Amino acid sequence: QVQLVESGGGLVQAGGSLRLSCAASGFTFSRSAMGWFRQATGKEREFVGYITAGGGYTYYADAVKGRFIIFRDNAKNSVYLQMTSLKPEDTAVYYCAHASTTYGRSDSAGYDYWGQGTQVTVSS
Repeated sequence: QVQLVESGGGLVQAGGSLRLSCAASGFTFSRSAMGWFRQATGKEREFVGYITAGGGYTYYADAVKGRFIIFRDNAKNSVYLQMTSLKPEDTAVYYCAHASTTYGRSDSAGYDYWGQGTQVTVSS
């Protein structure tokens, strides 16, 4: 069955960096776009970004554009979220998600499998 396992979350000071990883199994990873979302306490889940199946195109939410980068290693069935210049408002549980198509979407309806999430806390 499809499994997505995030790792790499933690506590970091504002201005710092973190790299999240998502290990995928149970589907043909190289044929699937992958997305990252986040959910802060008391707020709705929000789109962070996605990467196409081949890795040639990425798209980001305005809130993270220029600070976050998504990349993937299809040989390792993994997708990554490199976060820099972190802000306290980036504090959230971060989820990776499997897109139901080869291209990504910025709405959660375009994703059919989700990881369990990893907590990122940015202190001021």
